[in-house]
Amino acid sequence: MSGRYLLDTNIIIALFAGDGLIKERLIQIEEVFTSPFVLGELYYGAYRSRQSRRNIGRIDELALKSAILPCDSDTAQHYGMVKSQLSRKGTPIPENDLWIAASAIQHGLILVT
Repeated sequence: MSGRYLLDTNIIIALFAGDGLIKERLIQIEEVFTSPFVLGELYYGAYRSRQSRRNIGRIDELALKSAILPCDSDTAQHYGMVKSQLSRKGTPIPENDLWIAASAIQHGLILVT
């Protein structure tokens, strides 16, 4: 699994849960990125959880150690393109997923979800 990857929220949650297969595969990856949208989803879940402090701490640690992609006008352009294409096909997806996909496309990353 060499290459450059953007991790989606569900993959990071599985990693936090100790999923051995996810850990094994991530070790093989050259570069791993995350996005502010993924972090936002993780923080949302953490604030709603019974173990908020623990979960927020894990996310804080992840954010410190991760390459977080910027969101800029190029991201916005890719977002508009993807949303337009999906709208024409009649297959909309949630807004955060659009931003995450736009980030992956913008930076030429493989989205792992």
